[in-house]
Amino acid sequence: MHLDNAISDLHKAHQTGQQKYTYFLLAAAGAAVGFAVQKTEGLKLSLWLLPVALATVSWGASFFFGCRHLIWVQTTIYANFNLLQLTQGSHPEQPSHPAGVEAAVRGVKSALENNGNKAQFYAVWQFRLLVTGAVFFIAWRVIEMARIS
Repeated sequence: MHLDNAISDLHKAHQTGQQKYTYFLLAAAGAAVGFAVQKTEGLKLSLWLLPVALATVSWGASFFFGCRHLIWVQTTIYANFNLLQLTQGSHPEQPSHPAGVEAAVRGVKSALENNGNKAQFYAVWQFRLLVTGAVFFIAWRVIEMARIS
């Protein structure tokens, strides 16, 4: 196997794994919201429900951040595609002068870095908010058990 193919295959495997992880966290957040709704069904609105409300908001935010992460990953991939086109000389709006190509490459590299940073930010907060929601939900269950007994 050629080294370029091996690198490409590893990159694809990494990207696939990251996407599966993101979708797993999205599913977990959605399921957690459903579980919280089911557990609070029929309960009267009270201050005792504040932790579960905070959990639900955290899980909803986690879902939102996961969706934003996916958008920025796709935007990053598209910028990378444009960079490859520019360096190969096949971009639909390819500058005709070498200085124009260099400027375009610098601009796309800057956008690529910015997009990647945004994707990473949303990925980190998707996970943090999912865990935060779990902590609030567990706190609610402990408070509820203490209150009842």
